Amino acid sequence: MQSKILDSSDGRRTYAVVLETGDEVMSCLGRFLTNEKISAAQITAIGALSDVVLTHFDIDVVLTHFDIDEKRYIEIPVREQVEVASMIGDVALDPDGKPALHIHLVVGKRNGTALAGHLGQGHVRPTLEVTVNESPAHLQKVHDPETGLALIRPTERVRS
Repeated sequence: MQSKILDSSDGRRTYAVVLETGDEVMSCLGRFLTNEKISAAQITAIGALSDVVLTHFDIDVVLTHFDIDEKRYIEIPVREQVEVASMIGDVALDPDGKPALHIHLVVGKRNGTALAGHLGQGHVRPTLEVTVNESPAHLQKVHDPETGLALIRPTERVRS
Protein backbone atom coordinates (compact mmCIF):
# COMPACT_ATOMS: atom_id res chain seq x y z
CA MET A 1 0.00 0.00 0.00
CA GLN A 2 1.19 3.47 -0.88
CA SER A 3 -0.38 6.80 0.00
CA LYS A 4 0.08 10.47 -0.73
CA ILE A 5 -1.65 13.54 0.65
CA LEU A 6 -3.15 15.52 -2.23
CA ASP A 7 -4.60 18.46 -0.33
CA SER A 8 -4.86 19.79 3.20
CA SER A 9 -6.95 22.86 4.01
CA ASP A 10 -9.65 24.02 6.42
CA GLY A 11 -9.36 20.89 8.57
CA ARG A 12 -9.83 18.62 5.57
CA ARG A 13 -7.28 16.28 4.06
CA THR A 14 -7.54 14.39 0.78
CA TYR A 15 -5.39 11.32 0.18
CA ALA A 16 -4.65 8.98 -2.69
CA VAL A 17 -4.19 5.46 -1.32
CA VAL A 18 -3.06 2.82 -3.81
CA LEU A 19 -3.30 -0.83 -2.85
CA GLU A 20 -1.26 -3.40 -4.71
CA THR A 21 -1.55 -7.05 -5.66
CA GLY A 22 -2.17 -9.22 -2.62
CA ASP A 23 -3.17 -6.37 -0.29
CA GLU A 24 -6.31 -7.09 1.75
CA VAL A 25 -8.57 -4.04 1.37
CA MET A 26 -10.24 -3.70 4.78
CA SER A 27 -7.08 -4.33 6.83
CA CYS A 28 -4.97 -1.96 4.70
CA LEU A 29 -7.54 0.83 4.86
CA GLY A 30 -7.99 0.27 8.60
CA ARG A 31 -4.23 0.62 9.15
CA PHE A 32 -4.14 3.73 6.96
CA LEU A 33 -6.98 5.38 8.91
CA THR A 34 -5.30 4.55 12.23
CA ASN A 35 -1.88 5.80 11.09
CA GLU A 36 -3.33 9.08 9.80
CA LYS A 37 -5.71 9.45 12.78
CA ILE A 38 -8.77 9.74 10.51
CA SER A 39 -12.14 9.20 12.18
CA ALA A 40 -14.48 10.93 9.70
CA ALA A 41 -14.19 10.54 5.92
CA GLN A 42 -15.75 9.60 2.60
CA ILE A 43 -14.05 6.90 0.53
CA THR A 44 -14.27 6.04 -3.17
CA ALA A 45 -12.26 3.58 -5.25
CA ILE A 46 -11.88 1.71 -8.51
CA GLY A 47 -9.65 -1.21 -9.44
CA ALA A 48 -9.78 -4.99 -9.39
CA LEU A 49 -9.77 -7.80 -6.84
CA SER A 50 -8.48 -11.38 -6.97
CA ASP A 51 -6.39 -14.13 -5.39
CA VAL A 52 -4.51 -16.01 -8.06
CA VAL A 53 -2.72 -19.38 -7.89
CA LEU A 54 -0.99 -20.06 -11.24
CA THR A 55 -3.67 -19.62 -13.95
CA HIS A 56 -6.58 -20.55 -11.71
CA PHE A 57 -8.54 -17.48 -10.56
CA ASP A 58 -9.80 -17.88 -7.02
CA ILE A 59 -10.95 -14.57 -5.60
CA ASP A 60 -11.29 -14.12 -1.90
CA VAL A 61 -13.84 -11.31 -1.89
CA VAL A 62 -16.69 -11.54 0.55
CA LEU A 63 -19.74 -9.39 -0.09
CA THR A 64 -22.26 -9.27 2.66
CA HIS A 65 -26.01 -8.68 2.68
CA PHE A 66 -27.90 -7.71 5.81
CA ASP A 67 -30.87 -9.98 6.54
CA ILE A 68 -33.23 -7.52 8.28
CA ASP A 69 -35.43 -10.29 9.72
CA GLU A 70 -32.50 -12.25 11.17
CA LYS A 71 -30.51 -9.09 12.07
CA ARG A 72 -27.31 -10.58 10.69
CA TYR A 73 -25.04 -10.39 7.65
CA ILE A 74 -25.04 -13.22 5.11
CA GLU A 75 -21.72 -13.84 3.37
CA ILE A 76 -21.68 -14.09 -0.43
CA PRO A 77 -18.28 -15.38 -1.59
CA VAL A 78 -17.23 -14.44 -5.13
CA ARG A 79 -14.49 -16.72 -6.37
CA GLU A 80 -13.32 -15.14 -9.62
CA GLN A 81 -11.41 -12.11 -10.85
CA VAL A 82 -13.69 -9.07 -10.67
CA GLU A 83 -13.54 -5.44 -11.67
CA VAL A 84 -14.40 -2.90 -8.95
CA ALA A 85 -17.04 -0.87 -10.79
CA SER A 86 -17.83 1.23 -7.72
CA MET A 87 -16.61 1.31 -4.17
CA ILE A 88 -17.98 3.96 -1.83
CA GLY A 89 -17.95 4.20 1.90
CA ASP A 90 -17.56 6.27 4.98
CA VAL A 91 -15.74 6.45 8.26
CA ALA A 92 -17.69 7.48 11.35
CA LEU A 93 -17.35 6.95 15.07
CA ASP A 94 -18.95 3.75 16.36
CA PRO A 95 -21.06 3.71 19.55
CA ASP A 96 -17.83 3.30 21.57
CA GLY A 97 -16.23 6.35 19.92
CA LYS A 98 -13.84 4.37 17.69
CA PRO A 99 -13.55 4.93 13.92
CA ALA A 100 -15.65 2.44 11.92
CA LEU A 101 -15.13 1.74 8.22
CA HIS A 102 -18.30 1.02 6.17
CA ILE A 103 -17.90 0.16 2.48
CA HIS A 104 -20.41 -0.69 -0.25
CA LEU A 105 -19.07 -2.41 -3.32
CA VAL A 106 -20.28 -3.16 -6.84
CA VAL A 107 -18.14 -5.64 -8.76
CA GLY A 108 -18.36 -6.67 -12.39
CA LYS A 109 -17.80 -10.25 -13.44
CA ARG A 110 -16.20 -11.37 -16.70
CA ASN A 111 -19.62 -12.05 -18.25
CA GLY A 112 -20.77 -8.48 -17.56
CA THR A 113 -23.02 -9.23 -14.59
CA ALA A 114 -22.65 -7.21 -11.41
CA LEU A 115 -22.92 -8.06 -7.72
CA ALA A 116 -23.29 -5.61 -4.87
CA GLY A 117 -23.09 -5.57 -1.08
CA HIS A 118 -20.93 -4.61 1.86
CA LEU A 119 -17.23 -5.37 1.59
CA GLY A 120 -16.22 -7.94 4.19
CA GLN A 121 -12.78 -8.67 2.75
CA GLY A 122 -11.07 -8.66 -0.62
CA HIS A 123 -7.62 -9.06 -2.10
CA VAL A 124 -6.30 -6.66 -4.73
CA ARG A 125 -5.09 -7.66 -8.16
CA PRO A 126 -3.51 -5.72 -9.74
CA THR A 127 -4.46 -2.39 -8.12
CA LEU A 128 -7.11 -0.54 -6.16
CA GLU A 129 -7.03 3.25 -6.40
CA VAL A 130 -8.68 4.80 -3.34
CA THR A 131 -9.49 8.44 -2.58
CA VAL A 132 -10.02 9.32 1.08
CA ASN A 133 -11.65 12.70 1.81
CA GLU A 134 -11.40 13.52 5.49
CA SER A 135 -14.09 15.64 7.09
CA PRO A 136 -13.42 18.04 9.98
CA ALA A 137 -16.84 17.18 11.44
CA HIS A 138 -17.42 13.76 12.97
CA LEU A 139 -20.60 11.72 12.81
CA GLN A 140 -21.63 9.32 15.57
CA LYS A 141 -23.09 5.86 15.05
CA VAL A 142 -25.68 4.77 17.58
CA HIS A 143 -26.99 1.27 18.25
CA ASP A 144 -30.42 0.87 16.67
CA PRO A 145 -32.41 -1.74 18.62
CA GLU A 146 -34.87 -2.33 15.76
CA THR A 147 -32.21 -3.52 13.29
CA GLY A 148 -29.37 -4.41 15.64
CA LEU A 149 -27.05 -2.18 13.58
CA ALA A 150 -24.92 0.81 14.53
CA LEU A 151 -26.36 3.60 12.36
CA ILE A 152 -25.23 7.18 11.82
CA ARG A 153 -27.42 9.69 13.62
CA PRO A 154 -26.37 13.26 12.68
CA THR A 155 -28.18 14.75 15.68
CA GLU A 156 -26.27 12.66 18.25
CA ARG A 157 -23.50 14.38 20.15
CA VAL A 158 -20.01 13.12 19.48
CA ARG A 159 -17.96 12.33 22.57
CA SER A 160 -15.04 14.67 23.14
